[in-house]
Amino acid sequence: MSRLSSAFSWQFLAWLGIDHFAMNGGTMPLLWSVSLPLFKELGIDASRQQLYTTMMTSPFALKPFVGAASDLFPIRGYNKRYLALCSILVGCLGSSAMLAIYHSGSASIAISNGPRAVEGLADMIVISFFAMSLEVAILDVLAEGTFSGIMRRHPESGSSIISYRTAVGCFGAIVTKCYVGPLSDAGNFHAIFWIAFALSIAPLWPTFSGWLPEKKRSADEDGMSRICPGVMFHGGLYRKKKMPFIAIAASGLAAPIVSAVTTYSDLGVGLICSGFILLALAVLTYAVFPCSFFRITLGLMFGTLCQVRTNSALSYFYTADRDCLPNGPQFSYTFFITATGIVGSMMHFCAVIIYQNFLSSWKFRNSLIFSIIIRSFASVVDLVLVMRWNIMLGVPDKLLFFMGHATFENLVIILQSITLSSIYAKIAPPSMETAGFGRLRKISYSAGIGTFCYIITNVLGSGIIMWSGITTVGKDCKFDDLPYLIVVYQILVPLAVGIPSALFIPNVLQSEHLIEWEKENWYEDESDNGDQTPDSEDETNFDGQVLLRAN
Repeated sequence: MSRLSSAFSWQFLAWLGIDHFAMNGGTMPLLWSVSLPLFKELGIDASRQQLYTTMMTSPFALKPFVGAASDLFPIRGYNKRYLALCSILVGCLGSSAMLAIYHSGSASIAISNGPRAVEGLADMIVISFFAMSLEVAILDVLAEGTFSGIMRRHPESGSSIISYRTAVGCFGAIVTKCYVGPLSDAGNFHAIFWIAFALSIAPLWPTFSGWLPEKKRSADEDGMSRICPGVMFHGGLYRKKKMPFIAIAASGLAAPIVSAVTTYSDLGVGLICSGFILLALAVLTYAVFPCSFFRITLGLMFGTLCQVRTNSALSYFYTADRDCLPNGPQFSYTFFITATGIVGSMMHFCAVIIYQNFLSSWKFRNSLIFSIIIRSFASVVDLVLVMRWNIMLGVPDKLLFFMGHATFENLVIILQSITLSSIYAKIAPPSMETAGFGRLRKISYSAGIGTFCYIITNVLGSGIIMWSGITTVGKDCKFDDLPYLIVVYQILVPLAVGIPSALFIPNVLQSEHLIEWEKENWYEDESDNGDQTPDSEDETNFDGQVLLRAN
């Protein structure tokens, strides 16, 4: 906090804390946690549930599109404030819709009315969750666009801001996990959605009050024009960097389209489309951006793609009832979501402390390779539980799950997450023209591609679960092939592909620049003067410091 206070204002730190507590630590863990019991209550299998959760999280791949729209279309002079307020409205509408459509007995009514009624209710849930996730994604990219610029000008701050927001998010996740499990066991989903509504509205006042620092734009600026009352268009910026905007828009819109195709049309067609889109994004990145940026982005792409997700099958295995899996762990939601979730979030806190005190002084490449190796071997605990070897050794399921999944796996996952977040923030280039422009687009572009790759791994994992013949619902479940999925896709593939992909990341300290943008000569304005010049006599710039213009 001492290091942060020298580079960031208390208003921005407070806004970031409220946002990450309510959104990344509240809404998203709530949606991830409640989707399992909610869809299981509707009789939806693991493969389909994973597609639904992929659709729910696809707004995070819209970050590049949101960043580009924010740069091009200031609302009432602000690139961020009113876009953030609009996202809060969308999130509130999504949580309000859940309050309206889902009550006690909604699932049984839908099941009694047949498969089409179940599918219709599931579709409404996915749309509502999509809206709530969209709020989280937009506020997240606005925060990233702000602190990435400050990190670039204050490299001595290292990854402190990443550790700060991660810690706040972990604290929010602990609070969230405390109530989701017991309420899910009780079938009281309506209470959960009331809490979701409160979380959606939490960032409203700090955002409206301007705690998210930015420079107010004016229609008198060069290249800026007014297209309708309250909305401006930065035509000069668009004309000078048309191709980057096309690449950014393509990367942002790809994931929701692919998610919709795979969820509501055909899984195979969706995977084929994903491959072509991914190749096109790689070509666009190579053609539009500097080689150093392309090389790092390529490494991040491969590093994400190698971690194929089969998490839904594991979740169904751990929470299968006696009729489905007589010899299974049969964890309750209170244990699986709340008890292990709280322990896992506490491990996230420990991971933040460990990273900040030890790994933050490592080089990026070494930190990434270390986290890949440890994360792969952490999956051995899942293998032992699925094979039931722990029963032969006399080790209870809950004890081993606490020691492995809830503690060790969560610890290494957050270590890798902080490293990746720092890399995404570090490769954001300086502004192309004036204050604030460029940062939001570039960090969101790389993170958006990373999210698109993550969505592909979810879609592919859903297909693998379905094609493997695993049965996760009903009275005769079948998990025979689950151990093979763990060994291949959670241990071997990440090691074989993830470690070589980390070699694409420059082997520099985390307090150093990953890309020397001044040497790349890619953007027109190589100075930071625009970052320091406010548009009003009392204006807050990206550093969150108040500057008084001398007339």
